[in-house]
Amino acid sequence: MDAPTTEPGENGMSGGDGWFLPRMTPTAPAPAEQLGPPVERSSDAVLIRRTLAEIGPVADKVTSYFYALLFVRHPELRTLFPAAMDIQRERLLKALLTAAEHLDNTRVLVDYLQNLGRGHRKYGTHAAYYPPLGECLIDALGKYATTVWSPEAETAWVRAYTTMSQVMIDAAAADELRAPAWWQAEIVMHDLRTPDVAVLTIRPDQPYPFLAGQYTSVETPWWPRVWRHYSFASAPRSDGLLTFHVKAVPAGWVSNALVHRARPGDVIRLGPPVGSMTVDHTTGSGLLCLGGGTGIAPIKALVEDVAERGERRPVEVFYGARTDHDLYDVDTMLRLQQRHPWLSVRTVVDEQARIQLPDALRDHGPWTGYDAYLSGPPGMIRSGVDTLRDIGIPSSRIRHDSVDEMLIAVN
Repeated sequence: MDAPTTEPGENGMSGGDGWFLPRMTPTAPAPAEQLGPPVERSSDAVLIRRTLAEIGPVADKVTSYFYALLFVRHPELRTLFPAAMDIQRERLLKALLTAAEHLDNTRVLVDYLQNLGRGHRKYGTHAAYYPPLGECLIDALGKYATTVWSPEAETAWVRAYTTMSQVMIDAAAADELRAPAWWQAEIVMHDLRTPDVAVLTIRPDQPYPFLAGQYTSVETPWWPRVWRHYSFASAPRSDGLLTFHVKAVPAGWVSNALVHRARPGDVIRLGPPVGSMTVDHTTGSGLLCLGGGTGIAPIKALVEDVAERGERRPVEVFYGARTDHDLYDVDTMLRLQQRHPWLSVRTVVDEQARIQLPDALRDHGPWTGYDAYLSGPPGMIRSGVDTLRDIGIPSSRIRHDSVDEMLIAVN
């Protein structure tokens, strides 16, 4: 799954991976004191949100000015960014909006920042890089938020950025003690399933721990410093090999390189595993899984995870595609169904049934007592979450890793 901002992916992720916009994947609660006392956060949040509201209409100018300041004042930082900055420019404002939206939600914000700090390691970042970034950001905001900008607003931004950047720095330092910044991985198999979908099997240069349902970021040798997210298409294997399903999308630099250019023997880089769409093995709840397009990849991994644990909990998979041609992995899923009586696989083809994947859920069920898992295009995630809520599955039992939906519903 390729998941950039301008490359519409199909594996349940969007937003790409860059300096200012990671995936928001809430994990364990973080200490509330890391972001200061609630009263201070609340007053700062008001000033910060007012600033963002004013710069919204001129967001392109703000981000362009920010990067111009950064690269003129600190040219040594230019090498940390992709050669082409067109996609990168969009990420700053999105990250600011994310932080502003959750400034009063300590757990979500700290998790967000910790993931961002850990993800920055693969770019070769250091703690010393954060102050110049903050200075240029605040100068850019002050230039364009002319109506609401004030000494108080500047102080709020300085305080918020200083505290948030420290959370990222601390997370990166802790992660450095237990994991590399990236893994080198050799492509050992390249299976072109359709003209635009490839299944890649790769061998990391050292053990790569992850959980079924998670995803990682991938960098190819053809597009240095351009990272895209892909879900693992299998549960952890005894031979240490990893599998990804990649769909080449229009203007998709990384996806097209992996589908049409990559060959066995090529070496790519992997970031750390992330994601919260994992199975809770402390319960016996059934799993209701929706996978659209290459979003079937992490669903397949979840099924394998349940099978390897010897569990017999019911697993219901709805595999959606636009055409029969797009059901590139249906044979694999049907073989799993033959081996495991607790697994049911249903295909939903749009052009045949004239029904969208989420709507197909209403014809089956009931789904009380099931945990729901969704992976696919952002639109499918949104409509799927709405449908699941309508049929009685609470939000707390719906899992996915779509940034677009997380920014709206905070999981």
